[in-house]
Amino acid sequence: MFAGVHHIAVICSDYQVSKEFYVNKLGLSIIKEVYREERNSYKLDLALHDKYVIELFSFPNPPERPSFPEACGLRHLAFSVEDVEQTATILEDKGIMVEKIRVDSMTNKRFTFFQDPDQLPIELYEV
Repeated sequence: MFAGVHHIAVICSDYQVSKEFYVNKLGLSIIKEVYREERNSYKLDLALHDKYVIELFSFPNPPERPSFPEACGLRHLAFSVEDVEQTATILEDKGIMVEKIRVDSMTNKRFTFFQDPDQLPIELYEV
């Protein structure tokens, strides 16, 4: 039925700060950036390894996340990585705070979390 995940949409409170974070700190590449004047909104299509993955949106005065982290809806975004510890160190060197590395009790895989500028939880999961 499904061929795969097409993209994940993220609404940010400060477009320039989030663009800097996703592009320059996380290393996603820009596919296309559009300013939609009628909505006073930017839409930034981002790729990871040349595969379209995230739509970053800005809207004037978006509501805050209702609670953290257990709000109803999307819980977090997860990136697969070969080495969680190495990736966490790279992020920390870029000024991003990363939680302590844990081990998934069901798979015995290592994982950890960090946050985007709007406190969206992002997971690193070792594969």
